[in-house]
Amino acid sequence: MTVPPRPGDRPGDGTATATGGPPADLAARLTGFVRALRTHGLRIGPAETVDAAAVLEVLGLADRAQVRAGLAAALLRSDGQRGVFDAAFDLFFPLGVGDPEAVRRAADPAASDPAALDPAALDQTALREDLRARLAAALAADDRAAQVGLAGEAVAAFGRYGTAGGSGRPGGDGWSAYQTLGRLAPETLLARVLAALRAGADGRGGPGSGPDLGPDLADHLLPDEIRRRIQGFRAMVATEARRRAAELRGTEHIAERAVAPGIDRIDFLTAGPDQLAELRRTVHPLARKLATRLTARRRRAARGHIDLRRTLRRSLSTGGVPLRPAHRLRRPARPELVLLCDVSGSVAGFSDFTLLLVQAMRDQFSKIRVFAFVNRTAEVTDLLTRGGGDPAALARRILTEAKVTGYHGNSDYGSALGEFADRHLDAVGPRTSVLILGDARNNYRDPNLPALQRITARARRVHWLNPEQPALWGTGDSAAPAYAQVVEMHCCRNARRLGEFIARLLPV
Repeated sequence: MTVPPRPGDRPGDGTATATGGPPADLAARLTGFVRALRTHGLRIGPAETVDAAAVLEVLGLADRAQVRAGLAAALLRSDGQRGVFDAAFDLFFPLGVGDPEAVRRAADPAASDPAALDPAALDQTALREDLRARLAAALAADDRAAQVGLAGEAVAAFGRYGTAGGSGRPGGDGWSAYQTLGRLAPETLLARVLAALRAGADGRGGPGSGPDLGPDLADHLLPDEIRRRIQGFRAMVATEARRRAAELRGTEHIAERAVAPGIDRIDFLTAGPDQLAELRRTVHPLARKLATRLTARRRRAARGHIDLRRTLRRSLSTGGVPLRPAHRLRRPARPELVLLCDVSGSVAGFSDFTLLLVQAMRDQFSKIRVFAFVNRTAEVTDLLTRGGGDPAALARRILTEAKVTGYHGNSDYGSALGEFADRHLDAVGPRTSVLILGDARNNYRDPNLPALQRITARARRVHWLNPEQPALWGTGDSAAPAYAQVVEMHCCRNARRLGEFIARLLPV
């Protein structure tokens, strides 16, 4: 049922909220929205907030799609931030409050039969089948408005848990997208929707609107298109569950805890295949940004330090006042870089991303040599150069063509570092920065600290990039504390931390 507006809510402007929902005042709602975005790492300053307020003043709240686009233009700086923005926008600027289907029926009582939509009027099995049938029709027609309405109905019917949902657990009320999707199982509608689309295509004399694609191509494209629509519906259910949870627990509370982080803040070790694929798409924009920063640092460093003797001699012409400082000019050379990468399964995503990032930044270094290891070390510089843009193919080629494993397939940092120190130490010189990539989990074997000390004695700098959080260093088979006594170890859990490290610590 629809939650009535609170005192002070302005009718007709979409600001009526449930207890704990978005504030009635539009300025407070906007600042809460910006604060939630900042919590998730988006850099939004006062100027952008003022621009967003001007957008709302010009557009009003009549067209929600225009409001979304206008605020995105005012607040966002990159496409990678859009997922966080959309999830937070749906919380602070929802379509309505309470049960969206009840709101629609109240606005247009003739739009549907209330008895057909009331969970009390149907048993759960009949209600589930009714929703699945209407969802299949909406997916076949690609009717997004109908899908949004069905997402609201599904969450209302199957998503409630806690005291009101029958668990009797105090303080545990809420709405669950996982529970809703588990009951509705939209992914099992693929065959039904596919049959409906093909039947419609046969009735029109072709496999869809537009030119005839042919049966073979249609058989490949239609299932992928249906899966895309089902995935979109799953996102609608998640959005509806978050909105309802925000009405119970507070919008900013849910925005902080239930909105997925931006792609640059997702941990390498917990990222799924889709997230890793999206991360790889951010490599080149991040590389361009870091290259610009390194170039600026190198330009500033070219001036060198103040030359006191030349500055005093110049000051003689101005009565001893050093108006024109003289600098010791220097010509900073581009550094050499050596990467030692653990390519075992536990940290493969982290190593792949870092390799692609370094490959995209290769113009910033005079020489790059890359060595991969699991328990043996092999140079893979040529594979990286000829690997193209497919990181999955690069990882497969490293594991199959390079001798990175011996008699077993488990990580052995001590053996790998020892082989590098014995066979490839000539790659390290006084201008070389060495980056070691790995979680330092050595499977309880000898860490071989003398080999690491030999590497650090020859290199200009050695840094160890560990994708695990520091609280886990030293637990289980982790040899991170031992290695941290020899080299500086940095936590690089996500793309943002990795970018900050490269911009800050690599020599100019």
